[in-house]
Amino acid sequence: MSAPRPAHDGEQPGRIMSGEMAEQPAMLRRILDRGAPAIREVAGRIAAKKPRFVLLTARGTSDNAALYAKYLLEITLGLPCGLASMSTTTAYGAKPDLRDVLVVTVSQSGGSPDLVASTKAAREAGAITLAVTNNPDSPLSAVSEYHIDILAGPEKALPATKTYTASLLSLYLFVEGLRGGDGAAAAILPELAEAILARRDEVKSLASRYRFAERMVITSRGYGYPTAKEAALKLMETSYIPALSYSGADLLHGPLAMVDNISPVIAVVTDGRGGEALQPVLDRLRGRGADLFVVGPKAQVEAASAGFVLPTAGVAEEVQPILEILPLQMLAYEVTIARGQDPDAPRALAKVTETR
Repeated sequence: MSAPRPAHDGEQPGRIMSGEMAEQPAMLRRILDRGAPAIREVAGRIAAKKPRFVLLTARGTSDNAALYAKYLLEITLGLPCGLASMSTTTAYGAKPDLRDVLVVTVSQSGGSPDLVASTKAAREAGAITLAVTNNPDSPLSAVSEYHIDILAGPEKALPATKTYTASLLSLYLFVEGLRGGDGAAAAILPELAEAILARRDEVKSLASRYRFAERMVITSRGYGYPTAKEAALKLMETSYIPALSYSGADLLHGPLAMVDNISPVIAVVTDGRGGEALQPVLDRLRGRGADLFVVGPKAQVEAASAGFVLPTAGVAEEVQPILEILPLQMLAYEVTIARGQDPDAPRALAKVTETR
């Protein structure tokens, strides 16, 4: 897939990324209306095989979606999960015994050679293989036993936005299907996503605060941790600001020493147990005088230097990450525009990364 052209001749920088972010409410509705039955069917077939362990395989943005699936699977199903190290098979030729193991490979394009090779090797080693992609005709789909189409539609901007939230929702519905749930907690998401994305001007005014930032730290716990990692990735690949993501627990084990009142800290505070677990970290950050930006409930935002209030009252904790990332996508976009760069075409990146 060719990279998008940088904006020129009067074109608005970032217009592709902006348009794709705006598509997300409609896309979420499409998955719930059209994708859910097929996802439920795939989940039922896999559940019947009673996998004893799950391995998740992905790169980049999809790796953060896979981490979200790890939290879902371990918390709601009690299934032990691991994030696969693909080089063990692609570079070292290891042949693990994967009988009765579910291998879920998440990839927007389904075209990266190492993902295809490791999934093929896993299937040959006895694994139940599932590809979660935005391309049902991809090489990854061809080598996998099962496939879920995330129905995001073509994504042309290099920074992934709608394919990330589509992957999260599809994985949530898949895990719900494994346990026989109906996924009803997701029904409110399109409406709430629309409300969040309508607050673009609010994010734009916040972005000016971080235009000259030389470094950022993003932290969270529980279901919010994949959001922190994805937000850091979006900031780095669009604005080129070094953004370090940490679990709140890990932040206290050393990295807290680099926090001062100059480098911004973004805290993703999930409304639920993850947010409760993050509270001691927020207290320590405030005690150090950190420039703290909170994405989360109103009370947490009011106690910070700045923030974005999420409409999470009554929303199940496990689906909040689909909402949490939206203001952070907008923040990455607006900071990049404020720095005079084009978020549609980050330097040195391609849409399909051909790692081996």
